[in-house]
Amino acid sequence: MLPKNEPYDPFKWMIVEPCLEEELSLERTIREIENCGDIDTLTQLCVGMMRQQYQQNRLLHQAVNHIAEMDALIAGGVQML
Repeated sequence: MLPKNEPYDPFKWMIVEPCLEEELSLERTIREIENCGDIDTLTQLCVGMMRQQYQQNRLLHQAVNHIAEMDALIAGGVQML
């Protein structure tokens, strides 16, 4: 529930605000990658990340479409369980 004095921002949920522990963990991982001199390891990491990005992009696309369909049904007066 929103505080009464705060205006509704429909895009607020899209702002990523990691906690300090998440930022530090990410930075540690980035530094490990930057310091890696093994081209085979870096290649495998890159391939894995590209596959994961593809899957996440597809999932996000499907989720947004599903939400849009549900919003359209609600707007049309269809009651959902």
